[in-house]
Amino acid sequence: MGDTIEKRLATLGITLPAAAAPAANYVPFAQTGNLLFTAGQLPLKDGKLVATGLVGRDLDTAAAKDAARQCAVNVLAQAKAALGALDRIGRVVKITVFVASTPDFIEQHLVANGASDLIVEVLGDAGKHARSAVGTASLPLNAPVEVEAVLEVA
Repeated sequence: MGDTIEKRLATLGITLPAAAAPAANYVPFAQTGNLLFTAGQLPLKDGKLVATGLVGRDLDTAAAKDAARQCAVNVLAQAKAALGALDRIGRVVKITVFVASTPDFIEQHLVANGASDLIVEVLGDAGKHARSAVGTASLPLNAPVEVEAVLEVA
C-alpha cells in the first residue's frame, strides 16, 4: 500500500512537507495503543497560511475547502513523521474540521469535504472516516480552517 500511497500523492501533485513543529507547549502527535492523534493542523504551505480570515466574510466556501485540503496534507505529514511511513495507517478513524466562520455561515460541512476528499483520494478505503465539522469564532493565526485526526495504526 505504501507504494500506492506515494503514487497517489505524486499523481495529485502533492509532496508532503516536513511536519510542522509545535508552536507552544504540546506535541504534534501522540500515540496510545494503536491510535495516533494529531494536533490540529493549520493550512500552512511553505511556512505561510494559504488563506486567512473568516469564511463567509473574507473567503468563500471554495477557498476554505482548498484550505481544508491543505490542512489534510499537513495531517498526513504529521502521520508520516509519527509512523515513518503512511502505509502504517490502518485507517483514518475520525477527523474534526474547525471552520472559523461568520455566525450566518452554514456550509462548514462543505468546507470539511476538502479534507475528507483528499484523505480518501490518498488512502483509499483506509481513508474513509467519521467526521465532525464545527463552526468557530476564530482560529490561531487568523487561519480559516484547522483539522485534527485520529488514526488507527496497522
